Amino acid sequence: MSIVFSAAATLSPRSRLLFPPLSFSHTYPTKFHRNGWHPSLSKSRTQPLITNSLLSDKFPTVGSLSTGPIPSTHLIEVVKTAAQTGAQVVMEAVNKPRNITYKGLTDLVTETDKMSEAAILEVVKKNFEDHLILGEEGGVIGDAASDYLWCIDPLDGTTNFAHGYPSFAVSVGVLYRGNPAAAAVVEFVGGSMCWNTRLFSATAGGGAFCNGQRIQVSATNQVERSLLVTGFGYDHDDAWATNIDLFKEFTDVSRGVRRLGAAAVDMCHVALGIVEAYWEYRLKPWDMAAGVLMVEEAGGTVSRMDGGKFCVFDRSVLVSNGQLHAKLLERIGPATEKLKNKGIDFSLWYKPENYRADV
Repeated sequence: MSIVFSAAATLSPRSRLLFPPLSFSHTYPTKFHRNGWHPSLSKSRTQPLITNSLLSDKFPTVGSLSTGPIPSTHLIEVVKTAAQTGAQVVMEAVNKPRNITYKGLTDLVTETDKMSEAAILEVVKKNFEDHLILGEEGGVIGDAASDYLWCIDPLDGTTNFAHGYPSFAVSVGVLYRGNPAAAAVVEFVGGSMCWNTRLFSATAGGGAFCNGQRIQVSATNQVERSLLVTGFGYDHDDAWATNIDLFKEFTDVSRGVRRLGAAAVDMCHVALGIVEAYWEYRLKPWDMAAGVLMVEEAGGTVSRMDGGKFCVFDRSVLVSNGQLHAKLLERIGPATEKLKNKGIDFSLWYKPENYRADV
């Protein structure tokens, strides 16, 4: 059975912040950092023309070529310690009543988010006091002249956590000059009264691991034999509607499409080889910095949803086992181009002002 996708088909304010408000710039260097290429293993022979994208049979890598003056062994140990420290805070709270506030009508935050981030920041600042940090709850702190940027999601999947429903995680990724260098994700597994965790970790060029064992993406090369994952933001706008359509279409032609509600977990599941791909619009750097490195180091492929070169300040991401990447883009790419043609903003966002990044 062969699957053919037609290119012509239809395709906040927070409660009290721990740190000063976010300061972001929408301008960024136009020079792309050539940090290597790796081939997609897709056998697809048909590739639609996707305007203004880099779609081809090759996709640029996202991982940093170097961890700079800090050895990768030291960097990853601090990253893992930071993530595990935040996870300890979450574990202590997971079966207790939640004190919940709202960023918007449906986008909630708990006291646990803030406490977890504070614990993570203490670890980072103790080891690297001059590094720049971008936290979901606290915003930007540190030295913008640093080559290192820590992207911290102290509780990815807050809604799931608040309801005692897996999946949720603590995610910590560190960039070197804008490219992921080291990452750790502590995923909470199980459920009410039986919570446990597993630790995912990766360094650029050093592979991806789960609980210390090396992991790799699946070898599935057919969409109809794949289990896929996506996500939806809180704003029910054009991008949300487009992804609802993509959800329907891929549900029809695959073994299923899941919506788990935690981007870092979704990407770790791709890296672990239990699902084949994940995509979503309008994620933030703290959602993606760790997960994309995990996928790539497990042998997968990362791009924007139009097929272009990805960086963690982009507004869309597609990660896959590599085998399916071009096939998925045959449908996802044109849908994304339609959004861009309608004037939907896909410029880089949440890039801290004055942070030097080779993206």
